[in-house]
Amino acid sequence: MEPKAPSEVTLLLQGWRNGDNKALDRLLPLVYKELRRQAHFQLRNERPNHTLQSAALVHEAYLRLVGLRAPQWESRTHFFAIAAQLMRQILVDYARRRGAAKRGRSICNLSLQDAMIAPRQTGVDVLALDDALQALAKIDVRQSRVVELRFFAGLSLGEISEALEVGTATVQRDWTAARAWLHREMSRNSRV
Repeated sequence: MEPKAPSEVTLLLQGWRNGDNKALDRLLPLVYKELRRQAHFQLRNERPNHTLQSAALVHEAYLRLVGLRAPQWESRTHFFAIAAQLMRQILVDYARRRGAAKRGRSICNLSLQDAMIAPRQTGVDVLALDDALQALAKIDVRQSRVVELRFFAGLSLGEISEALEVGTATVQRDWTAARAWLHREMSRNSRV
């Protein structure tokens, strides 16, 4: 079986990595729709009157992506994984600026499991989830990355498998274990 040819996005990312600014200009129209989908996916669990819209989140993430020094893009999937991570950081920064003191007020507690099953519901506490993900990363970095890519980027198990260069069964086990750990961690911390 022959290896799969790199996508146009992957080739443009490689060009950008090698200093071709024209590649960057041609890249945006190809990735914008997917970045908007990711932003919408991430904002689905925010409060209904959230002032940050998906277009603004995409633009902020894109500015940060362009500002990266010598990006080492490996593939299209890797690019979107990094974009999802940046969007998560933007949302966490935004929530922190809105006042960590208000944390928990007017937030409907929703488990990670419920959020994945019912994406139209609102109320995942982004700050609590970020804190829990950081704690999980100290225990198991890969499980933390799986949650980040699945929950925040909306990547499929196969896409995560490709991005992390591990088998799909490994991703499934990590996803299951991480969800259980995060549920337990967030439940314990919400009682404090």
